[in-house]
Amino acid sequence: MKYITFENGDKLPMLGLGTWKSAPGEVYQAVLWALEAGYRHIDCAAVYKNEKEVGDALTKAFKDGLVKREDVFVTSKLWNNAHERDQVQVGFNQTLADLQLEYLDLYLIHWPVALRSHVMFPEKGADFLDHAAAPLSETWAGMEALKKEGKVRHIGVSNFNQSKLEEILSSCEIKPEMNQIELHPYLPQQKLVSFCRSHQINVTAYSPLGSADRPSARKKANDPVLMQEQVFQEIADKHGKTVAQILIAWSLHRDVAVIPKSVNKDRIIQNLESADIRLDGSDMEAMSNLKTKHRYIDGTFFTEVPGSPYAQSDLWEKA
Repeated sequence: MKYITFENGDKLPMLGLGTWKSAPGEVYQAVLWALEAGYRHIDCAAVYKNEKEVGDALTKAFKDGLVKREDVFVTSKLWNNAHERDQVQVGFNQTLADLQLEYLDLYLIHWPVALRSHVMFPEKGADFLDHAAAPLSETWAGMEALKKEGKVRHIGVSNFNQSKLEEILSSCEIKPEMNQIELHPYLPQQKLVSFCRSHQINVTAYSPLGSADRPSARKKANDPVLMQEQVFQEIADKHGKTVAQILIAWSLHRDVAVIPKSVNKDRIIQNLESADIRLDGSDMEAMSNLKTKHRYIDGTFFTEVPGSPYAQSDLWEKA
């Protein structure tokens, strides 16, 4: 297993279990299977609506002696309706209670988009807080307070482009330590990854397999299917592995953490085995120079709401 080592010496296993789209009734067992298989990195978020069940699994694992708390790296994310400085603590406390933990290893701002405290998903312009009402600097100050209090060991962001990172970097006391973004061979985001590295911001890849099980509202008829790309199958055959394992290994070879989701025991184990794959230069070149370019999670569910104060340029790099 490869690790990201933080300035204080904490180590993040670069291959973790993602829990987005893991339904209640499934995620509990998935987390236990993952810990039994050797995973020591679990990625969560309040908006996934399954943190209580993840917490039940972690509690059982600790109680049964399967793992110790200090051996498991747990990440969660602040949802958009808790961006006001006094709401950051509220959102965090709920996540900590649901996960049944005394502290988090890593806490991320989920999106650079702010909603009113009673709104989970926006339907109209009035559901949002604009940049002036909820500036990122204030949200980040709330995150910094959590770290200073020792409730979170590391803080970072998710779905932040270069300009939004620069906005935080221009006024922060504590720099973001992670940016979790959609990354796969159809969306390598090399410029953003390079920017993050130049500022000592680590990177985690979500949807590394193309998120084929994303909600139907997030799908378009002409979306390409990442897992069906022929070059990946050829590389998988060459190494005697699955396409999914090759895609996970691609992120690891870029020194990017990666969090594939599964609730299938065999796939959970297979995904972890990706850490042992050694892709060669020709494999990486073939996977990094594809004609198809595509983003599966495009954020239009925030930017196309009538009256939204947010644009695509608030989320992604300019073309």
